[in-house]
Amino acid sequence: MMIYPSVDELMKKYDSRYSVVIAAAKRARELEDKENPQEPLIETKSEKPVTIAVEEIYEGKIDFSK
Repeated sequence: MMIYPSVDELMKKYDSRYSVVIAAAKRARELEDKENPQEPLIETKSEKPVTIAVEEIYEGKIDFSK
């Protein structure tokens, strides 16, 4: 099974793996917030918040580098 998007592709968006993990975790928490859940910024087949967050990062829909 291939992971999509690959870690190499995500590394083009951020300077370290740590940054990718932190950005994905933060976005996944936003998607799963019980009081104020956010809608995904992309269309995806996945229902898992971490997968959605990673796909959003890959497509450039979110940027936590600031």
